[in-house]
Amino acid sequence: MKIHIIYLAAGSSRRFGSNKLLWEYEGRPLYRHGLDRLIEMSSDRDDCTLTVVSRYDEILGYAAAYPNVRTLYSPLSHLGASFSIRAALQSLHDILFDDDDYFMFMVADQPHISRKTLDAIADTAYSGCLTASASYGDRRGNPVLFSAVLADELLALSGDTGGRQVLRAHPEDHIDISAGSPEELEDIDYRP
Repeated sequence: MKIHIIYLAAGSSRRFGSNKLLWEYEGRPLYRHGLDRLIEMSSDRDDCTLTVVSRYDEILGYAAAYPNVRTLYSPLSHLGASFSIRAALQSLHDILFDDDDYFMFMVADQPHISRKTLDAIADTAYSGCLTASASYGDRRGNPVLFSAVLADELLALSGDTGGRQVLRAHPEDHIDISAGSPEELEDIDYRP
């Protein structure tokens, strides 16, 4: 079994007013906070792969410098989240994923996610659940884990629809993983 981590770093940042992923946040570009944790995680764990999906040269160039990271240019991602998801899954299909594999999606504007929470989400794959997501209290957020048996449902998403639609279709086999703090689930949509 493999857990294919997909880092979604291709958004348009419409509400932010400029490319927030390249915006400096606490001393480095916003996208690097989560990506650096995932690079470390995929280096430490034999059961994880990491694919970075972006349409920005700076992000793809940074990720490509690490031998354990696959990069994927996704020029249609400006049309919505489903285009990034589809590009990633089609790319992973080319390297042959199995039904017992999992996809773990993480967004690039979530700078406070901890390595502990990332590992806990990935470890949930060993429970055999269909889906899992990070949560704090009643609030669900990213990262989100999907069994590869749901690949066709994820590929069928359209527009700016993310995986929440697939999560809602399988509530009976979903596990919430508690994040250590509410800040871990916060994403940055607006310039402070």
